[in-house]
Formats: sequence, structure tokens, C-alpha cells
Amino acid sequence: MNAAIYPGTFDPVTFGHLDLIERTAKICSRLIVAVGLNPEKRPLFPPDERVRMIQEVSSNCPNVEVTKYSGLLVDFARKSGVFTVVRSLRTTTEYELEIAMAVANRQMEPRLEVLYLMPSLQYAYLNSTLVREIARFGGDVTAFVPPAVEKRLKATFA
Repeated sequence: MNAAIYPGTFDPVTFGHLDLIERTAKICSRLIVAVGLNPEKRPLFPPDERVRMIQEVSSNCPNVEVTKYSGLLVDFARKSGVFTVVRSLRTTTEYELEIAMAVANRQMEPRLEVLYLMPSLQYAYLNSTLVREIARFGGDVTAFVPPAVEKRLKATFA
């Protein structure tokens, strides 16, 4: 595979995200991790900080680029010239949402292909919302996020 986009909010980036980044980086020559700016969400970390965190934790993958985007994913794909999107499917609820988005995106951009990767077993139910809640109440997030992210979470909720 030549190139792919891995879009998400990554607020914060978790070991599950990092696992998908590393696995995808092995099968494509170029991976763009695209931090989406969603006006419907109130992120904990600003977009530039999320970009920096992902850059830091994925620095062992030289073919990974991290950037931010706003608007429609199909517009970002057109702008970047990359029409393969990688997503993870963790639950059946997520499956239904992902299929609906894939169908809508394909209607708007027929060149867009979405590849779904199953999460590694230990990350099957891990998500950023869970991590934020644990961190907010002073819980230990070392099993869920890289040390650099844990440090930022602790500083945010100190």
C-alpha cells in the first residue's frame, strides 16, 4: 500500500491508537495521522498539543506524518492526494457508525477506500474518553497511554 490516512481526535492518544499507527506504518509507505478538529467535541488538549504528542510517541516510525485538519475527511483526502483511510473497529456500535460514515464518504468521493483493522486484543475496549475519566479522578493510566501522555494528563488534572 502506498499511503494511508488514519483520522481521529486522539484526545489523548492511547496505546490503542499507537498500536494501530505502528501496525499500519508497517504495511504502507506513508501514513498520515490526521488530527481532526471537530466543533461538536470539547477536547481536553488543543490540536497542536495532540499533534505533538502523536509525533513524540510515534517517532520510531519514520514514514508517519502527523497533521491536523478541519472539515470533511474527503476534502482532506483530496487535498493530500491520499484516498485510503485506515480505521479501527472495536465494538458492534462502532461498526454501525463506521459503516454509515464510509458510505457517506464514498458517496462524496468515490476514490475513497476505507480499510478496517481489528485492534490488538489488549486494546479492544480502550478509548480516549475512558482514559480522560480515569485521569480526571486521579486514577492510574499507565496501562493505557505512553509515559509522555500520562505526564501531560497528570499536569492537566493536577
